[in-house]
Parts: sequence; structure tokens; C-alpha cells
Amino acid sequence: MRQIILDTETTGLDPALGHRIIEIAAVEIVNRRFTDKHYHQYVNPEREIDAGAMEVHGITVEFLADKPKFRDVAKDLLEFIGGAELIIHNAPFDVAFLDHELGLMELQLLRSYCPLVTDTLKMAKGLHPGKRNSLDALCERYQIDNSARSLHGALLDARLLAEVYLSMTRGQDSLLMELGQASSPMMDSTFSTAEVDLIVVRATPEEILDHDRQLEDIDKAARGACLWKKLEKDGLTQ
Repeated sequence: MRQIILDTETTGLDPALGHRIIEIAAVEIVNRRFTDKHYHQYVNPEREIDAGAMEVHGITVEFLADKPKFRDVAKDLLEFIGGAELIIHNAPFDVAFLDHELGLMELQLLRSYCPLVTDTLKMAKGLHPGKRNSLDALCERYQIDNSARSLHGALLDARLLAEVYLSMTRGQDSLLMELGQASSPMMDSTFSTAEVDLIVVRATPEEILDHDRQLEDIDKAARGACLWKKLEKDGLTQ
């Protein structure tokens, strides 16, 4: 599975007001492992940069004066990210800016090139409701070193976000990863349970009794909210 962690820096907050992208970075992950491939480009926005935005990223118009325009780098960017799942923190912000830039070139919107976009800010809010979920806060929560991040920078932020994303999702697919490493695509495509004599080991009466006692303790601690007990009551367990 190919995923691209993407980040941008801009001249301001709203592309509808004519603000433009000034830096783009994309870091590649394949099967949850970093590759040696990344994309990074500064872009001449052909306009001024808001003072507030400059305080965030520190990029000046003078620095960008000799950099290529977005139309000059769009092809390479789309070739790099095309077909991958995009992982973006506060995805609506970056997607809106990229769609604006593509629209100025009369190209299709971003989802035409990358149909799947995952918003890590939305993920983090679901995992940590009521808590701060900025990139810095998530780095602190997941013990990721962000000491080099004195200012926002697209490439550094993309690399940090990749670490955060892998940390946030590690428990969800670790078993699948282990299974995938233990088998090849050829084995996966040809495996059939009809070819295997499955051995069923049933619990002993003593084990069943211990299980029931454990459920009673859980149900008591949860004040009657133990899901397994409810399923047993409804006849949905065996």
C-alpha cells in the first residue's frame, strides 16, 4: 500500500482571497515503511505573503523570487502523488489550496489524481477528544522528537506527520502486517480452508467457570455495561 504524507505552506489562510502555495512536501510510505523517495519544492506565489503567515513559516517573497511557479512543478508533483492515499493534517486546508492551484491551470481537482485523502486531524480528534491535536501536541503525545521544528516547514512537518500517523494507527493493523510478512501474495491468493483440517480446542469446564467469573467482575466494575454479558443474555454468543 502506497501512502503519501503531504504538507504545504501558503501565503495566507484562504485561497478564495487569492492566496497561493509557496512550499510543497510529500513523503512516501509503502506498506507502513519509509522509502527513500520524497518530493519537496518551494514555489513562487506571484504575490505578497501575509505577515501572519510569514511569522509561522518564515518564508519571504525575496527567498521565493527565483523559485519556479506552481504551473512549472505541477506535473512532477502529480506524477509523484498520483494514485496514492494522501495523509494530510487538516486536509481540507491543503486540499483547498491544491484544488485552487490546479483550477488556475484548468486541471482536474486533486481527488481525480488521489481519490483517497485521510485527515489526521480528524483522526486525532476521534482518538483524543477534548485534547489539543496540533502536530506539536501529537508529537509530544506520541513521544516523537520535534525539537528541530522552530518554524513550520513543509518537508519537516510531513516527516513528523508520517511518524505521528504510524503511531496513531500502529495498533489497528499490526496483526495484518505480521500476517502479511509471513506470507506471499501467491500464497494469499491460493490459500483455501478446504485444504486444511482445522483443530478445534474447546474450553474445559474449569476454564468456562473462570471465564464466567471474569465477566462477572468486569460487569460489576462497568456497572452492568459489560457487552459480552449482554450478548450472552440476547443469545448471541456460543
